[in-house]
Formats: sequence, C-alpha cells, structure tokens
Amino acid sequence: MDFLDYAFMQRALLAAVLVGITAPAIGIYLVQRRQALMGDGIGHVAMTGVGLGFLLSASPVWMATLTSVVGAILMELIRWYGRTRGDIALAMLFYGGMAGGVMFINLAPGGSNANLTSYLFGSLSTVSQSDVTAICLLAGFVVLVTLGLRRQLFAVSQDEEFARVTGLPVRALNLLTAVTAAVTVTVAMRVVGLLLVSALMVVPVAAAQQLSRSFAATFAVAVAIGVSVTLGGTITSYYQDVPPGATIVLLTIAAFLLLTALAAPLARRRARAAAAAGPAGDPVECAIPASREAGGKVGV
Repeated sequence: MDFLDYAFMQRALLAAVLVGITAPAIGIYLVQRRQALMGDGIGHVAMTGVGLGFLLSASPVWMATLTSVVGAILMELIRWYGRTRGDIALAMLFYGGMAGGVMFINLAPGGSNANLTSYLFGSLSTVSQSDVTAICLLAGFVVLVTLGLRRQLFAVSQDEEFARVTGLPVRALNLLTAVTAAVTVTVAMRVVGLLLVSALMVVPVAAAQQLSRSFAATFAVAVAIGVSVTLGGTITSYYQDVPPGATIVLLTIAAFLLLTALAAPLARRRARAAAAAGPAGDPVECAIPASREAGGKVGV
C-alpha cells in the first residue's frame, strides 16, 4: 500500500474510481440504443478541445468538455437530419476533431507529443489537483443524470416511439444522453485516454449482461466491474510501469471473457430447468429482454 503515500497516486486513484462509476453508468444507455461506438467518436472530437486548451493556455479538461459537448450535439443533429449523407458528415467530424487537436497542440507554446500521448492513452503522473476538481464536478453531473433520470432515459433507449407516445421529450432526452456521454469522455481521458474510453463505456456493460437478467442488476454489476478494473489497472500501472489506459481496457476485456465463461453453464442450467418445468414454466430470459420487462415496471 506504499502507493498511497504519493499525492499523484491519490489523485489518480480518486479519478479512477470516478471513471469506473461514470463510464458504465452512461454506457448502459448507449448499449441499449445501439450506439456503442459513440464514445469513440466523441473522443476524437474532444482532442480539438485539448489542443485549444494548450494553445489558449486554458484548462484542457474544461476546453475538451466544451468541445465534446458541441460535437455530441452535432452528432445528434446529424443523426436526426443527416439522412443518407449522415455517415460522411460524422466521419468528417470525427477525423477533423482528431486532426484539429494534433494541429493545435503542435502550434501551442511548448506543445509536444508527450502531452498528446498522455491524453490519448492516459497517464497517472499528469493528473493534477485542478484535473481532479474538474473530474469530480463533471462526474457529479453524470451520476445525477444517469440515476436521477434513469426511468426516462431507459424508456427512450428501449423504444423511442413508445416513449414519445407516453409524452416524454424524446429529442431533449436524446440530446441529454449525448451531452452526458461527452462529459464522461472528458472525465475519463486523464486516466484511460481518449482513444480507449469507449471500451470502458461498453465492455463492462456487455460483461454484466452475461450474468444479469434485469436493467437494475446490469447497471449495478457494470459499475462494480468498472470500479474494479480502473482501480486494478491504476495500481498495476504504478507497480509495473505500464500505460494505465491499456492496462484498464485489457483487464475489462479479461473480466468480460471470465464472466462469459461462467455464464455459459449457468445458462444451460436455466434452460434445463425451464424445459423440465414444461409449457407452464417461466420463460428463460436474457439480459436485454429482461430489461424490457423491467422497463414496464420503471416506466414513467
């Protein structure tokens, strides 16, 4: 436990816990909406904000937040109105964001590839106290949205048309989901890195779905996995001197493979039990259909 004696590790561990909570918390809605790669696209756009932060001598975290929120809103507008040209517009937005970030960082006084690498793949030693303050504030917003509006967000993620019929402001909730995902990207970029944050949004949710049969349980298990792998990856990075972002993502994938292996015999036992119960028995449910049933219970 000697790593707790160092201030930079205390900051890194706090940031890791917040990332482990927020990334799966918004990721579960993206998975339900079949927008698993949205975080990756926002990460590309956020690079422009990081570059502007260096160029203007402002906080890269707050500039990345502003840029990624604007990018997320543009992504939603393109999804609504883009039609057949939407994919081309999104591609230009993503790659333009990455290119802009690289250009701005190199134009900034003292800009270097080392700064760029720390934001792309994460870095323990570069998490400052101001970064931790920003991450805490942004993480609070993400938790407030994903828990406080969970019923509404779940309903929209499952069936937009049904949610619209019930009177929910579907477009406003879609925009809020996109903005929350953008904020999550900037929360995670100092620990996991912009290029790898999408994996932490998606893979813990996919791993939790191997065992869980309801939305609430999937949410809880995904967050538990997220916190475990971010803490484990951060500590491993300290002792083994390896990149924290890559370590966290590899641990997340390992957790997915382990839970998948454990879930297979469990699913077979459930199937045999259902078959033995006969037609009157309860049907076997997987994580997503069970979530739909839960949607009926938590609908507004």
